[in-house]
Amino acid sequence: MIILLSKRAKMLMFTTAGAAGLFIVGAQQAQAATVTAQSGDTVSKLADEYGVSINSIEKANNINSDTHLIFAGQKYDIPDSEKTQTTNTTQTQTQTTNNNAQVQQAAQAQQQASAAQAQQQAASVQQTAQTQQASNAATKQAASTGGSTYSQFIAAGGTDALWNTVVQPESGGNPNAVSPNGYHGLGQTKEGWGYGSVASQTAGMLNYATSRYGSVGGAVAFRQAHGWW
Repeated sequence: MIILLSKRAKMLMFTTAGAAGLFIVGAQQAQAATVTAQSGDTVSKLADEYGVSINSIEKANNINSDTHLIFAGQKYDIPDSEKTQTTNTTQTQTQTTNNNAQVQQAAQAQQQASAAQAQQQAASVQQTAQTQQASNAATKQAASTGGSTYSQFIAAGGTDALWNTVVQPESGGNPNAVSPNGYHGLGQTKEGWGYGSVASQTAGMLNYATSRYGSVGGAVAFRQAHGWW
């Protein structure tokens, strides 16, 4: 009963003070705080002083939203103002947007750098391949038009087996060799391919070996078995 009477007395004090216009104004900042209600304070007054809504104060302190009553001498939590919350939210969103933009820019820069590096590597590989191809072509051309008979024979597509098993026994590697029986060239034949350059004679031998014996290997095997081809 004593507590109940005390609350009624406080309610009466607030009502009387409000009617008489006895307000105590304190210099407050609009930020989260815990305040002690003074005589004449109301939820509406605190909301105005701290820049927050009546509803937010009542929710933070479980104040009856129908009566809006607060009591002098009691402490009440004042939440952050909506303006502060909005500002903080906006700043956070702006910072997040800036961070995302920086990450995206960094990713794009990395992709561009990787693409440029890949292009440089591809160009380098292509240039190396072209250089090697040109070198091989030059080597083959030089071998086919100069150097030893053997090197020209190999450059034209001949094989070591064909050279050692057929060319050497037949002509001794001399493209101008002529036998007493009138056979001519590296492969000793009376056909047209027994004349001309080493390259043309080699091509003729390869064609003859394939057409008659099925392959160069077949021609080599026949020459080894019979002593002629």
